[in-house]
Amino acid sequence: MKKAIIVGTGLGAMTTAMRLATRGYKVEMVEKYHQPGGRLNQLKKDGFTFDLGPTFFSMTYEFDEFINDVGLKKMPFTFRELDVLYAVNFRDSDKRYMIYRDLDRLAKEFEEVEPNFREKMDKFLAGAARFFHDTEYLVLKKNYDSLFDYLFTLLRVPLRHSPKLLRSVWTEMERHFESREVKEIFSLVAFFLGATPFDTPAIYTILSYTELVHDGYHNVVGGMYKIVEGLKKELDQAGVVMHFNKEIVDYQYEGKQLTAMVDQHGEKWEADLFVVNADAAWFRHKIFKRKKFSEQKMDKLKWTLAPFTMYLGLNTKLENTPLHNYFLGNNFKEYSGKIFKNDIKLDQPYYYVNVVSKSDPESAPEGCESVFVLCPVPDMRHKPDWSDREEIADNILQDLSGRIGVDLKKHLVSKTIMTPVEWRDDFNLYKGSGLGLGHDLDQIGGFRPKNYDEVFDNVFYVGASTVPGTGLPMAVISSKLVVERITKKYGPLHK
Repeated sequence: MKKAIIVGTGLGAMTTAMRLATRGYKVEMVEKYHQPGGRLNQLKKDGFTFDLGPTFFSMTYEFDEFINDVGLKKMPFTFRELDVLYAVNFRDSDKRYMIYRDLDRLAKEFEEVEPNFREKMDKFLAGAARFFHDTEYLVLKKNYDSLFDYLFTLLRVPLRHSPKLLRSVWTEMERHFESREVKEIFSLVAFFLGATPFDTPAIYTILSYTELVHDGYHNVVGGMYKIVEGLKKELDQAGVVMHFNKEIVDYQYEGKQLTAMVDQHGEKWEADLFVVNADAAWFRHKIFKRKKFSEQKMDKLKWTLAPFTMYLGLNTKLENTPLHNYFLGNNFKEYSGKIFKNDIKLDQPYYYVNVVSKSDPESAPEGCESVFVLCPVPDMRHKPDWSDREEIADNILQDLSGRIGVDLKKHLVSKTIMTPVEWRDDFNLYKGSGLGLGHDLDQIGGFRPKNYDEVFDNVFYVGASTVPGTGLPMAVISSKLVVERITKKYGPLHK
């Protein structure tokens, strides 16, 4: 029986561990944090419960594929489909746009600002659908052995899609819609990738198709951390052992074989093969100290925006605030163009609000609300000093209070703030970048850090900064791709 050590316990790691255990590998996992999940984690404080990171997702069928692959009889958690995807609020406007999955209801939301909205949206989504289905299996769910292999694969994509490679999400929106409100709202998908619509390739308008037509958005009954808890139970039953508060800081090797990972206490973790769920670029930079991933070169890569997050416990109910909300300003282009490099003040930031207890009442005491706030901000390359964290938090609380008509400070009984510093230190995110490497054309597919190591034959990578990219379903696909590599090299083993 071959032994695998997996560094990290994020979704990519947990699904990889389960796939390997099913194939007869002995698997152990080492984790820096005190509990599993990576960015898909949980905070409990003052009687309130919060999901630390992701709050909803699409492409649930990737979990179905995983469950079938590992032979489970049922999903160890329960999905809940969202009919109202989210609400969007613009500063200095009383109009709140409700984004429904039902396209007829959606059309009514925009009838005053976008004539023939349904016809335009159908055309827009049809183009996104064609691209998605022409590339999902051909490009997205595929390992690449070389850059040539990737470029050769791209040649097989129908030529009609090539303009999407040259346009941005925003440019694609301008081709289909006229109103500022529609263009800004439906280009928010770029922010889901940790970028802005002005620097995200138009190919990612496929996210509009997946959210509105293909699979919709879902969360999980009891909170997103139920995914981690459900997988943890299955891994326990499969004999996979997790070790917490173990940070890998060094390694040992012989020739082209890594022989052990070494943690902060000097303990050696030996195995036949290793899978790294820490950020694939960060690990090569920080632990392996590769010249190609020096700090100077890492800083030149395109990273996703960093998260500034707040976890609020309120002793009142927010009756008129839906589950998922975006609060935007009235300077979308200026804000998007300047936020990355810290060229704009964070006195009137753009942010997302999830009223957790609307979906899962048990996350807050009776009569109270659990509220999660995410504000995309510059990473620590551009803003290394976050000593103004309280000022930024106050700006958001004051702005949100005015826009929902509730004095939040008056009702605040619990507050936790995580700046890019905490995200960097707790989860080894490079300079606090929330979702790893960006998804520019020169950083996707074969241009992304490989899911196998360039030096050591028995080291592999899974997660956001390797193929295929960021997001919960992408992490599950990433586990499938890396296990394909491992079993191609070592074979499925008999227990």
